[in-house]
Amino acid sequence: MTSSWFSSPAQAVERLAAAGYLADAPTATTSYLAGALEKPLLVEGPAGVGKTELAKAVARACDAELVRLQCYEGLDEARALYEWNYKKQLLRIQASQGAQEGAQEWSATHDDIFTDEFLLTRPLLTAIRREEPTVLLIDEVDKTDVEVEGLLLEVLSDFQVTIPELGTVTAVRRPFVVLTSNASRELSEAVKRRCLYLHLDYPDAEREREIVSSQVPGLDDRVAEQLVAMVGRMRELELKKAPSIAESVDWARTLIALEIRDLDDKAVTDTLGVVLKHASDHDRAVRELRLRA
Repeated sequence: MTSSWFSSPAQAVERLAAAGYLADAPTATTSYLAGALEKPLLVEGPAGVGKTELAKAVARACDAELVRLQCYEGLDEARALYEWNYKKQLLRIQASQGAQEGAQEWSATHDDIFTDEFLLTRPLLTAIRREEPTVLLIDEVDKTDVEVEGLLLEVLSDFQVTIPELGTVTAVRRPFVVLTSNASRELSEAVKRRCLYLHLDYPDAEREREIVSSQVPGLDDRVAEQLVAMVGRMRELELKKAPSIAESVDWARTLIALEIRDLDDKAVTDTLGVVLKHASDHDRAVRELRLRA
C-alpha cells in the first residue's frame, strides 16, 4: 500500500527539508514508516532537539492540519477527548420541561441532549473525526499522570474513541500521530508497544551548523562555526538547562541583529542570556569557559 504521507524515506528527507526541517536518515525512515504503517510515532529526547518541530514539519510538508494536545499534570478526559456542553443541555432540559411533563417525555429529552449539537470535541476526538489529512501531536506526554495513558490506548491501537452516550467513533482517515517525550518519566509498555520509536539527541557540530545556516540566511560561515562550537562546549557543562537547537538559532539571529561578525568573549557574555536562561548556568559558563567581558 502506498503511503498517503511519504512515498519513501528519500522523499521524506526532501519534503521535510522543503518544509524547513533537516532530517537525518533515521528520522526520515521512521517518519516514512509511521505514515506507511499507520502507526503512532513516539519521539523521545532532551528538550529542544526538534521533537515538536518534526510534527509541525510533517504537517507543513504534507499540507495537513495540525491538531495539538499539550500534555500537563492534571490533564483529564474532558480536556483530551471530549466533554458535554452542560449549560446548553440544561437550557434544553428546562425548555422541554416547560412544554411537557412526565417520565416518558424525559426519556425523549435525554436522547435529544446527547447529540453532536451538545458535544465539545477536544484534540483526540477532533483528530479522529477529521476526514482531511491530519497530524495529531500529543506533546510532552511524559508530563501527564500515568492514568492518562489509558485514555490514549484506544486511540493509538484502533484509532477510535468510545462515547457511552453515542457509541464508538472510528477514524475515517487515520491521522499521522506524533507523541513527544522528554523522558522525565518512563512511559508504560502498553503505550510504547503501539508506537514506532525515534530517539532524537543533539546533532553533531556539522549537522547543527547546517540547521542554523538553513534557518538563518546571511549568517557568516565562520560565525556559524564559532557559535556551534561554543554551544557544544556549553552542553558539556553541568547546566540546569543545556542550550537547545532553537536557542542556537535564536543566538544566530541575535548576532545578525547586533551585526556581530566575530563571536569573541565579549560578544558571548553580552548575548549569553539568549542561550542560557538560568543565572546559575550563566555564572557557570562564564567561570568554566573562562569568558572575559
